[in-house]
Amino acid sequence: MNIKRIGVKYKLIILFCCIQLSAWAQSERQHISFDKNWSFAYGHPSDTKKDFDTGTGYFSFYAKAGYADGGADPEFDDRAWRKLDLPHDWAVEQPFSKKGSFSHGFKAIGRNFPDASVGWYRKSFTIPAADLGKRIHIAFDGVFRNSIVWVNGHYLGNELSGYNGFEYDISEYLNYGGNNVIAVRVDATMEEGWFYEGAGIYRHVWLNKTNELHVPTNGTFVTTNVKGPSADVKAVVTVNNDAKSVKNFSIRQTIINPQGKALAPATIDNVSLNPFENKDFTISLPVENAQLWSIEMPTLYHLRTEILEGGKVIDQYDTRFGIRTIRFDNNEGFFLNGKHVKIKGTNNHQDHAGVGSAMPDALQIFRIKALKALGFNAYRCSHNPPTPELLDACDSLGMVVIDENRLMGITDTHFGNLKYLITRDRNHPSIISWSIGNEEWHIENNIIGAHIATQMQAYAKSIDSTRAITAAFSGGWGQGLSGVMDLIGLNYIAQEDPDAQHKKFPAQKIWGTEEGSTFATRGVYFTNDSLHMMAAYDKKPRPNAYSIEEGWNYYAKRPFTAGMFIWTGFDYRGEPTPYGWPSIGSYFGMLDQCGFPKDDAWYLRSWWGNEAVLHLLPHWNWKGKEGQPIDVWAYSNCDEVELFLNGKSQGKKPMPVNGHLEWKVAYAPGKLEAIGYKAGKKILTDFVQTTGEVQNISLSADKPVIAADGKDLAMITVSVKDKKGLAVPTASNNVSFSITGPGKIIGVGNGDPTSLEADKYIETIKTIEITGLKEKVVEDISNRAETALNYDDSKWDAAFKAERNADFGKRVHALVYRGKFNLDAVADKDQLTLFFKSIGKNQSVYINGQPVGVNLTDTTNRSEFKLDKKLLKSGTNEISIVCKPLIKPNAWTEVNQSPGLIQILTPAATWNRNLFNGLAQVIIQSTGEVGEIKLTAVANDAKTAVLSIKLQQYPNNK
Repeated sequence: MNIKRIGVKYKLIILFCCIQLSAWAQSERQHISFDKNWSFAYGHPSDTKKDFDTGTGYFSFYAKAGYADGGADPEFDDRAWRKLDLPHDWAVEQPFSKKGSFSHGFKAIGRNFPDASVGWYRKSFTIPAADLGKRIHIAFDGVFRNSIVWVNGHYLGNELSGYNGFEYDISEYLNYGGNNVIAVRVDATMEEGWFYEGAGIYRHVWLNKTNELHVPTNGTFVTTNVKGPSADVKAVVTVNNDAKSVKNFSIRQTIINPQGKALAPATIDNVSLNPFENKDFTISLPVENAQLWSIEMPTLYHLRTEILEGGKVIDQYDTRFGIRTIRFDNNEGFFLNGKHVKIKGTNNHQDHAGVGSAMPDALQIFRIKALKALGFNAYRCSHNPPTPELLDACDSLGMVVIDENRLMGITDTHFGNLKYLITRDRNHPSIISWSIGNEEWHIENNIIGAHIATQMQAYAKSIDSTRAITAAFSGGWGQGLSGVMDLIGLNYIAQEDPDAQHKKFPAQKIWGTEEGSTFATRGVYFTNDSLHMMAAYDKKPRPNAYSIEEGWNYYAKRPFTAGMFIWTGFDYRGEPTPYGWPSIGSYFGMLDQCGFPKDDAWYLRSWWGNEAVLHLLPHWNWKGKEGQPIDVWAYSNCDEVELFLNGKSQGKKPMPVNGHLEWKVAYAPGKLEAIGYKAGKKILTDFVQTTGEVQNISLSADKPVIAADGKDLAMITVSVKDKKGLAVPTASNNVSFSITGPGKIIGVGNGDPTSLEADKYIETIKTIEITGLKEKVVEDISNRAETALNYDDSKWDAAFKAERNADFGKRVHALVYRGKFNLDAVADKDQLTLFFKSIGKNQSVYINGQPVGVNLTDTTNRSEFKLDKKLLKSGTNEISIVCKPLIKPNAWTEVNQSPGLIQILTPAATWNRNLFNGLAQVIIQSTGEVGEIKLTAVANDAKTAVLSIKLQQYPNNK
């Protein structure tokens, strides 16, 4: 893709953003990122004590409004919780365990690990007093899974699925001009899919502010009708009136072309809505000399929708769209803008090495670019609705998409999920098909499946009739849902018969939604089952299956098939077929979990891409195999390829169309070189060469400059080279990383499906409760001997045994409390903090007889004390509090009875990763400042490397 054109495109986006901000200055709508400054802690699915005693009050949050307790109580003390930003996947932070789920990559999460399967998130925020009267919503793009949300103690709702976005109106629950607290409980105990899914708030969260009269989220639907060089754009907009009175207004729609020019607007005047009414309105806008969206030129327009009341813009909603035509033909396949396009796609789950499912937006772009570079033009969201930023990347970079529903069914739940998917995503030009389901083995072959599929297909068309509806079918052609779908997706032709399907249902469109499923470990060329390593030659995964090459030849020869999707583009966590523990990731990908291509990817690039290709495999480091035959393959689209070993020809062979070439070569150290010919002329060379010992670490970034926005990424490839500068393809060095400047490491990986190394190195937090609290009534709070270490309190009463009413306040003027906490051995690097909660007035706090807080005033309800480790000891430690008593203001209230807890924070260990077959990856993210990042890589047996990454406000190297 042309780099200069990409740079221009992003400058135009920046220009449009400036136009957008100018309009927002007039509009009351705000779309505010809510990702920063959350607190996180683990709860528990069944132990109420470990779940912060939530739901144990006399009135629950289900019983009466605003009665949230425990972790959902806005007054709950979360100071000892871990501080983090979203998106966040806590599953990727867990260790691996043989007791973990096979399908989820053996991470220590799920039913066997209740202490790591429920997570709590809390965030404090302020809302200006001037916002009173606006509609304010909290919107989640996705939480895995079974989330419950509260704001200021008010229960908002549940969302069971980990893939649905959801939004709550919180306008009436807010403290305008004051502090507010949102709490989210997430239960990832139960799996939703059979692949790695992560855990937590792993997608973005937004705070949306609008006028009472506004366009709701996902409230526009743009369709286009191309007529020669021009196009008619039909814009349907929903308007909500959430006011208590009738609203009279106008709607103005303006298209902004890719160059940032606003075209002539269209307006609907004199519109009214009754209180709490919503209605759809349609406007048609002509576009002369329309610039079409395509895979090669993904041109994007914007629709600006403005709501005007009394001539003033009170709401503005932006919609990005593309002008294009799509058509599936039952005999000729797929057409984009009238041009035949063979679908050359990949299936993909939504995780990446180092970060799991919490992928930053820039990583979505990196992954789509990696697929495009290998000649892939289509992406199937397997098997769930994607994050919106994935679709944005496909729109911007030119990748057509199957957007997939999670679960088939016809209840309000199933239809509601399908409707949300389509309504949310329908303006993305990249989407060419909605998939209603995948391999529903229990129903796909029977009449029940046919009934469900028929109903779902019709329902999907009622929402969007512009795209094809498909379902992925895994076997038993001609029955069940395979007979009722307009566009049937075939999973694995070894189980299907497309020719028979086409003959029986000649009007039906057909494509291959899954093909391949071949096994390969990057950089491995001899299968070793004991080590769970699969040779990276394209072979049948099983006798009754097809290799990648066989699959593509089948589809390429059948014009009635629209094309096929390889299983998969990227390796993913979980489903480590054909192995089990300790394999923790799949072997199916054309790229590994880091995005490093495997050799099979070069076969597809040869026949799916548009450039000349020559790729030679395997590597040529085979010490100990001298004289033994080595399988040598060449992937190429050249006419002929000739192979040389140390300058001696091993033979020239013609390249079969959609094929590859093979030689048997007796190994000898040196240089193995291939030369590709077109029309008899040498056009390409590729070689592999025996390397020496590792000498140097090499660091390279996917881009030299990133945005100083706190979001952008640099993807760093780590390799090692010998003294001649040749990359060593078999290296397994352990490399440690450190970073300086305005950036942070957020993940490491190496693509090894058997690696049990950590993806992240994060601080860990342990909390210690103060127990055995006792009390003694004393005359005053000065110079109390009772605070001494080892003071005998054996005859004291349990604390708070007497009710703290007005009578107690008259009788008791001062108290001494004593409690204890137990510490294991504390490391030098550990940081200890007492998060103190007031249990009295005018109090002083002592640990092991030494003062840590003296004369704390009535207003100091919560204090923090960094504890000197010299004060502490392994085993039992003592805490004493001298104070005047707290008295209940009302008979129905309680005073605080907990003095807080001790937090032990262990800083993160040094980032490191073993190279796998010569490669590893480090993901660096901007922290938001302009400057320079320096990444240093160190290994015991190689020269240290330092890489610099610059951070600018608006880099043009996206």
